[in-house]
Amino acid sequence: MQAHTQLQRQLQGYRLTTAEILYHLPDHPAVLQSYIWQELDMAPRYPVLHRFLDFWTREIDGRLHSVRVASVGIIGPAEWRHTQHLIQLH
Repeated sequence: MQAHTQLQRQLQGYRLTTAEILYHLPDHPAVLQSYIWQELDMAPRYPVLHRFLDFWTREIDGRLHSVRVASVGIIGPAEWRHTQHLIQLH
């Protein structure tokens, strides 16, 4: 995806979303494996993540165990804070 398109998506409200997907290994169902997925997605519905998970359940043998999701807006207003200390360098 081009940087220009990513910027447009971020301005439309997409956020950097990371999902930790735990799934059962097909040959050893008692063993869990971790997969990290990251993409720009729209919180709180996460349509891109849901499409990926739908693909996973249709096409991949590893049965899903759990999914943890975190997201953060990359573009936002600047923060302004006052400091409590002042240091002068000569």
